[in-house]
Formats: sequence, structure tokens, C-alpha cells
Amino acid sequence: MTKVDPYLHAVLLLHGAGKDVSQEGIIAVMKAAGTEADDAKAKVLAEAVKGVDFEDLLKNVATVAAAPAAAAPAAGGAAPAEKKEEEEEVSEEKKEEQAAEGLANLFG
Repeated sequence: MTKVDPYLHAVLLLHGAGKDVSQEGIIAVMKAAGTEADDAKAKVLAEAVKGVDFEDLLKNVATVAAAPAAAAPAAGGAAPAEKKEEEEEVSEEKKEEQAAEGLANLFG
């Protein structure tokens, strides 16, 4: 499992709680979690996320995460679709043969 930076967790927690993402807020969340917070890192991160549309960002992350899961069944689903088409072609051929046999029986 990939380890996620605790500072980023603090930012997401603040955002999710509807609080201002600030240096002080990040430090408070880090301390509440029982870890030491670096003032400089908290300040830089708080400045970096100003103006970030978290809702849009989180939607994009969810979309990117879901894309590989959606692609796998599509790739696996191609073979059964091809097989179904082949079966339909065989069924068409059988129907034609049966029709020909039926005509042959009539004129026998």
C-alpha cells in the first residue's frame, strides 16, 4: 500500500470539514494525529493549495482511479462479443442449410 503524506491528509481533512486550509490548521491536525508538524512544510503546503478546486481535483482522481477498472472488463469483454458474432454467423448458415433441405424435400 502506498503511503500518503500526512500533510496531504491534513489538507483533505480540513477541506472535508469545511475549514480553512491554513498553516495553523495543518499543524493542528498533525498534532491531533499525534505527529510532529514542520512549520515550514505546513506553510509551503498551505500556500500551494490556495485557490485549488478540491472538488474538481477529487472528481478527477476518482475518474482516473476508476478508468483502469473499467478498461479491464472492456478488454476481456471483447472476446465474448466476437465469439457471439461467430455463433450468430454459424446459426445463419444452419438456417440456410435447413431451408435448402426443406426445399429439397419438397421437390424430392
